Amino acid sequence: MFKATPNPPDTDPTSPHKTAAAKKLDEAAERALDFYLKPKPETPEADPAPAQLFTVINGIDTECLLANLSETLASADAMISDLAFELEGSRRHVALGIQQLIELGGLLVNRALDNVDPR
Repeated sequence: MFKATPNPPDTDPTSPHKTAAAKKLDEAAERALDFYLKPKPETPEADPAPAQLFTVINGIDTECLLANLSETLASADAMISDLAFELEGSRRHVALGIQQLIELGGLLVNRALDNVDPR
């Protein structure tokens, strides 16, 4: 029996007669579907070392980190300032040098806070 229309295209994905373009299109579609329907689980960071007491939680925004750093430097500045005025001689000079480094760090953090885009 003779058919007036040609055979339909082969839709079997395992068919050896599939064109390279069709294979690439199928692979791209699979990747897109897998991206949205099968998201990869987030890889957790390695556990901290047993001797590590403090950690910073993942996902904290930069502005929050810089604000906390600024407060920490201000506290360290106050502590070293009190200590420096109780010392004399070369020990006082060392403490005042540390205070200047803390002040410099505070200035840098505050400038970075000025540059951060608020959310």
